[in-house]
Amino acid sequence: MDEQTARREIVRVGKLMYERSYVVSSDGNVSVRLDDGRIVATPTMTCKGRMTEDSLAVTDLEGKPLSDKKASSELAMHLLIYREREDVRAVCHAHPPHGTAFAVAGLAIDQPILSEVILTLGCVPLAEYGTPSTAELTEAMQPLVKHHNALLMSNHGAVAYGADVWQAFDRLETLEHTARIAILSRLLGGSKNLPADAIEKLINVREAAGYLNENARCQSCGYLHETQIVCPTGERPMPRAQSNAHANGAGKISLTREELLELLSQAARLQG
Repeated sequence: MDEQTARREIVRVGKLMYERSYVVSSDGNVSVRLDDGRIVATPTMTCKGRMTEDSLAVTDLEGKPLSDKKASSELAMHLLIYREREDVRAVCHAHPPHGTAFAVAGLAIDQPILSEVILTLGCVPLAEYGTPSTAELTEAMQPLVKHHNALLMSNHGAVAYGADVWQAFDRLETLEHTARIAILSRLLGGSKNLPADAIEKLINVREAAGYLNENARCQSCGYLHETQIVCPTGERPMPRAQSNAHANGAGKISLTREELLELLSQAARLQG
């Protein structure tokens, strides 16, 4: 995509995000990675419904300004995704109400209730809370980016990414639509998950059709372990302790001695 096309498409997507109440005021941000590695991004403190093509900022992959416009303060989130995913050329971050409700409730969108979501999006995990516009946020996201095409960020919002700005927006829209259906189904008494064999068939279909490749399988839920349990989406085995957190977002978690030592080690490194 050339720069002028990128500018035009970012403005169009920004207006859609604003019109659908995925963002309000100056919330959210959108970016596109050009063929030469430059990043075209939404400017800071600007309503996405009132942007113009001339108002967009340009930076390099390190975030260094290449224009007189200042990029969003959350550009680091976009740059992390571009570094982790060579296939990604566009990122959309927003605060869609239903998806963000999951994020503030401490819940992932990970239950297999819709076949279309398994086919086109996959599991949407919940990253731990990190202060927006700081390294805390990107550090919380980093382990999840490689194996997912959209993330929820605790007490913050959602981000989706793809091969172009429209695929990124479509994935954000799918995330929000799924969250809304999940909330409505709970009001009606709860949803009925697809059985494991149906999930396996859908995964095979999406990989054969090229909708998602094998990397989208839910590998980030955990590494192979002597004590395993199936991920809620049925996509990958995972440690039982991580499964409890993955499925419930909270509650009592049982840890093995090795897992406890690893958590203590991580805490010590952070304190250091």
